[in-house]
Amino acid sequence: MAVYVTILFAGCATMAPVQEMSDARQALRAAEEVGAPERMPEIYERSRQLLEQAESSLSAGEFHTARRKAKEARELAIEARIQSAE
Repeated sequence: MAVYVTILFAGCATMAPVQEMSDARQALRAAEEVGAPERMPEIYERSRQLLEQAESSLSAGEFHTARRKAKEARELAIEARIQSAE
């Protein structure tokens, strides 16, 4: 049982962050739809930059970094969307 759990966690650490990347892209699109690039340009641009960095990390096989940056990009995109919609 312990070997299975260890293998399971090791596998998760090496898996590409497909869902996180998708979530970040969707959040950026949603922010664009409410005008975030014009209304909250600093936050939107930082989110877009983080997604680009996540994509570069993903291409380099740096999955942990890609996952972290994609999550940050998503959070900022959501913030930009909310503030733009107010």
